[in-house]
Amino acid sequence: MAPDIASTRNEERLASGEWTTRISLTRRILAVNIFALAILAGGFFYLDSYRARLIDGRLVSISRETALIAAAMETAPASDRARLLLRTAQTTGLRLRIYDADGTKLADSFRLIPPSYTLRDPMRDPLHIKLARVLDRVVETIALADRPAYVKEPAQDRRDAWPEAREAARTRAPASAYRFAPDRTPFLSVARPLDEAGRGDVLLATANTRDITDIVRAERLRIALVFAAAILVSVLLSLFLARTIVLPLRRLARAAVRVRLGRAREVIVPRLPDRRDEIGMLARAVSDMSQALRQRIDATDAFAADVSHELKNPIASLRSALEGLAQIKDPALQAKLLAIAQDDVRRLDRLVSDIAEATRIDAQLSRTPFETIDLGRMIGRMVRNHAPREDGPAVRLSYAGSGRGAVFVSGDPQKLVRVVDNLVDNARSFSPDGGRIRLTLSAEDGKAIVAVEDEGPGVPESEREAIFRRFHSVRPERDGFGKHSGLGLAIARTILEGHHGSIHVEARLDGKAGARFVVTLPLAEQDVPPPNSAKARSGA
Repeated sequence: MAPDIASTRNEERLASGEWTTRISLTRRILAVNIFALAILAGGFFYLDSYRARLIDGRLVSISRETALIAAAMETAPASDRARLLLRTAQTTGLRLRIYDADGTKLADSFRLIPPSYTLRDPMRDPLHIKLARVLDRVVETIALADRPAYVKEPAQDRRDAWPEAREAARTRAPASAYRFAPDRTPFLSVARPLDEAGRGDVLLATANTRDITDIVRAERLRIALVFAAAILVSVLLSLFLARTIVLPLRRLARAAVRVRLGRAREVIVPRLPDRRDEIGMLARAVSDMSQALRQRIDATDAFAADVSHELKNPIASLRSALEGLAQIKDPALQAKLLAIAQDDVRRLDRLVSDIAEATRIDAQLSRTPFETIDLGRMIGRMVRNHAPREDGPAVRLSYAGSGRGAVFVSGDPQKLVRVVDNLVDNARSFSPDGGRIRLTLSAEDGKAIVAVEDEGPGVPESEREAIFRRFHSVRPERDGFGKHSGLGLAIARTILEGHHGSIHVEARLDGKAGARFVVTLPLAEQDVPPPNSAKARSGA
């Protein structure tokens, strides 16, 4: 019982206008669009490899410059080395140091010219630089980037204080290193032996390449701005999409729940006439479905009221007859009352049978598969097999119109035979003795038209719609009271509406007395089967 109670409460919340965001499509739309944009955020991680390539490229550039400097110094006289060191340091912006074979520093460009860079104390940087460094650490942590060691200027500037210089002296080959300056900017160094004669001098070039960090941070800022703009546009478009999809669906869901709960007699399901897309089609389909359901409920209520009303009369008559039998002693009067009671019982039996038949037809029409029917062959066989009724007037039955294999409709053959049979029975009831009932069949504008004419008194215009109502019966006196339930024409209309057809009554076209019932059915859309096919025979 608990799940049913919870379900009912949820439906009541929906009907009252509340909505549960846990199941809303809005979040899903936002999540899908933002997830796609999250791929753009991968650009932040791409910046780490971009920085690595910049550093590698700068190391290659410094290595080439040191190679040129070393070559120039090897060929220059010893007295010109200081001047050459000064000139190349000014040109390249590098700090150049020369160490002898013992590791003692022989020359330093920073002692000859103002330093091209200084190692800054990170604690003295402004706040935005500190925040940038924090962001650098976050990105490096997420990207699992390698973190180099921090550089420290040695207290005694000797060759062995620089591992790359020591390596170059040992292997007589260039060596390089990448470290962080105190402010987390790249500190690059390249060491190269100055000669190959074995004297052991080493050239060390260092540079604090803050421009690489500035380039990476600038690119990161551009990506962040693009990402923020894309996120904003995506959120706005997602909300717009949610508004055009989710809100109409919510309105439809709330209306459907109100129909389900039955709290209001008239529930207006929005049709969304301005929407020409699938949402609009859904809204109009749900609206039409609710209207059809409402009409079906109204018809059921009206049918129940009519059944109640029709049953009251014979039941009241039967009760009066039975009460009279208990009080009256005259055998003649008792026999008369007994005959009345028996007639009422037969009348009740007829009413119950016809009501059951009408109800069964309503249910069967929604489940019965349709097939292609040769309408001309079906009517022709009915006319040939016609047998006159013993309790009615002797009438003649004729058929004129399209022959077999000319007019095909889609439907239930038994139900359509019932329609024609009801119309013929109705025409026989009003026809004079010796009269003629004419059946005609034609096809026009994609529809099959069946007409049944009689020579009776006809139907007044004021009654031409009422005769199709349930339990409406106006019969000649010769048929006696209570012998017809008044459901024949109502059943015929119900069957035809289930076949997307229609029925109406009019005066005869030739102006003579009589009624003309016209049945219209849509022609079968599928290929017409040959006259001797199984489907065509089934319609006979």
